[in-house]
Amino acid sequence: GTKEGCAEGDCGACTVLVGERRGDGVAWRNVNACIQFLPMLDGKALLTVDDLRPACGGALHPAQQALVDCHGSQCGFCTPGFVMSMVQVYERDTARAAVPSRQQLADDLAGNLCRCTGYRPILDAAERMFELPACKLDAAPVVAALATLATDPPLALTDPRGARAFVPRTVEQLAA
Repeated sequence: GTKEGCAEGDCGACTVLVGERRGDGVAWRNVNACIQFLPMLDGKALLTVDDLRPACGGALHPAQQALVDCHGSQCGFCTPGFVMSMVQVYERDTARAAVPSRQQLADDLAGNLCRCTGYRPILDAAERMFELPACKLDAAPVVAALATLATDPPLALTDPRGARAFVPRTVEQLAA
């Protein structure tokens, strides 16, 4: 589902969610996958648009269903990126029991480009997703997996030329 568009981090077609543990939950942020280096994902969770239907029991996520209802997609190339940006907004704002304004939604989706549909039906969908039956991502398995990853030693890489790179997870590991 996730697409590579511009390969420069400008179009948002490759948007995915990266999760990090925060207390007992997960803080999700949307990132452009095309400009992420693998070591930047070490110890983090990664969700693509393909992870959403299983999370919602086989149904479309409210962001996906709202895009269908509001005719927010034509060619579909940019759609996975918009969906993932909308899911990040959905997770953030349902956690704090807030519904963002249309301007806030426009700001949240500013990193995603659409050449076919235009932004009105996409913004309509972003507003509508909060009116649909809820489907929050289940943080428990992600938190458990991240806790397991946290016990792994820091990532150490060696390239074919023998150059080494270390990816510490804590300030103490960085100092060492």
